[in-house]
Amino acid sequence: EALVLREAGIRSPIVLLQGFYESSELPLVAQNSLSCVVHHRMQVEAIKKWQGSPLDVWLKIDTGMHRLGFLPQEAPAVYKELKASPAVGQLVLMTHFGCADEPDNPATLQQARQFQESVSCWPEATCLSNSAAILLWPESPGDWIRPGLLLYGASPFSCAHPLADSLRPVMKVSSALFAVRQLEAGMSIGYGQAYTAQRPTRVGVVAIGYADGYPRHAPNGTPVLVAGERARLCGRVSMDMLMVDLESVPHARVGDPVELWGPGLPVSEVAESADTIPYELFCNVKRVPLSYINGEDLSPEEPVSSRHKLAPTE
Repeated sequence: EALVLREAGIRSPIVLLQGFYESSELPLVAQNSLSCVVHHRMQVEAIKKWQGSPLDVWLKIDTGMHRLGFLPQEAPAVYKELKASPAVGQLVLMTHFGCADEPDNPATLQQARQFQESVSCWPEATCLSNSAAILLWPESPGDWIRPGLLLYGASPFSCAHPLADSLRPVMKVSSALFAVRQLEAGMSIGYGQAYTAQRPTRVGVVAIGYADGYPRHAPNGTPVLVAGERARLCGRVSMDMLMVDLESVPHARVGDPVELWGPGLPVSEVAESADTIPYELFCNVKRVPLSYINGEDLSPEEPVSSRHKLAPTE
């Protein structure tokens, strides 16, 4: 992904949040001016042996998520090694929060305190906050932030939040009705007869399915917009199509637009119905044509300012 961005002419700093996987990747890292997160011993040893131009390094400290990073008691030795190495250019200190989207969970503040205690004597820039922490834990310190989900205009929370609720979606996934069927009471539709009409029902068939990234496990009743009006999923999502109950849209006909999520239908609502999170929906979108536009409905009227620098999320 970093190489694709460089080839597209992006010259801004790019951070590899998992670092490099093999020392053989270091020439590409240096050639493309990429910054590397360092989170385990192999990476440290590889960097110390590097003979090329100095590498920008983000030292990851494990303050409680226990996924990646050096434990606080390990970090001082690693920090000294990296500071002493001529192979290291800029050094940034970072950690990652595991529960920042949970307002009542004290783990985030505990992690922030652990981080501050670990790095208090080191003068380097720091990076702690992901999307949820940016909104919910403003007291969390740091020079860099890592907005990820926020860049899509989606909320990282399952509950209402004044700042998150004012976000504007920047992704719209849409399709259209390509068939309309009439079911009689007692008739079932789709694989496994997952939906049976309780009354005479008009059903629309939409040209999108799990091969396009729409969640196969989305249940009956998951919201969609048909011609701008709310309807609900009925039957099991198929590879290339899904079905919607058109009771609430009696005028719907073949060719009408269908919004799966976007400005008219929050992705968080779809994700909650499908028992997943917005990020999984965003990441799974594939095969569909992509259009990049600048429109007043999809972008803020004024740029968002911040005292922070911006870095990718994880």
